[in-house]
Amino acid sequence: MQFKDYYDTLGVKPDATDAEIKRAYRKLARKYHPDVSKEADAENRFKAVNEAYEALKDAERRREYDNLRAGGYRAGDEFRPPPNWQGRQGGGHGGFQGEDFSDFFESIFGRGRAGGGPRGQSGPRRGSDLQARVQIDLASAFNGAKERITLRDPVQGERTLEVKIPAGIEPGRTIRLSGQGNPGTQGGPAGDLLLEVGVREDSRFKLEGHTITHVLPIAPWEAALGATVPVPTLAGNVDLRIPAGSDSGRKLRLRGRGWPGKTPGDQIVVLEIHTPKAETPEQQAFYENMASTFEFNPRR
Repeated sequence: MQFKDYYDTLGVKPDATDAEIKRAYRKLARKYHPDVSKEADAENRFKAVNEAYEALKDAERRREYDNLRAGGYRAGDEFRPPPNWQGRQGGGHGGFQGEDFSDFFESIFGRGRAGGGPRGQSGPRRGSDLQARVQIDLASAFNGAKERITLRDPVQGERTLEVKIPAGIEPGRTIRLSGQGNPGTQGGPAGDLLLEVGVREDSRFKLEGHTITHVLPIAPWEAALGATVPVPTLAGNVDLRIPAGSDSGRKLRLRGRGWPGKTPGDQIVVLEIHTPKAETPEQQAFYENMASTFEFNPRR
């Protein structure tokens, strides 16, 4: 059999941190997932990425693999386990999150058996995890919602799930749905569904971290004289006092009206002065009177 370079498969360096390995895995798993990928040989590449992550995400398995790799093996080299190699101090590896690992993987770590039975012994095996993505609007992410998603996978076909989205979930977060992955074998438990939440752009609000920004149109007299006007937030309208003499682009802060959390963020309101058109003789005369009354040059 051939040696597999799991670091190369995930595109990370051998000294990569656990977080870097996880980030690389999630990126590649999304890229090659058979449900969505149009890449050539996506299914096999998806399996390879899952296997590499399974080998490297566990500290003890990673140490075993690194010890073998330190012998000078490179991807594609002919490989045989060292004499009397049992892997992981001879123990079994029950609960692997996958069912279709290569001979190379199983020669190092075993076959996911529960306990320390002889090599190749079959038994209950946990089903593999599935990954999917759901897109929701900003208000649903802020307030929480129930979303219906349709999954299509080669094992279970097409099925529809209703998913509860917790209030205040941040874009890119993953919801784990226990038992909604692929079924186990020989009585083993089903895997989980890892559902990544994406948030659509909103025409009124922009989310950056825990801060929400909203551009508020105001009239010239509201900017000049000051006013109290209603401002939309994701939790409903609030009254905002605009100071007299405000310019377009001025930023006002609504504390605690941003993204929810242990310490809620703020909402930043950006003032944008809109000037009405002079559509009647009286309105045109009003602007002419302003021009003669104010000694004002905005370009000065």
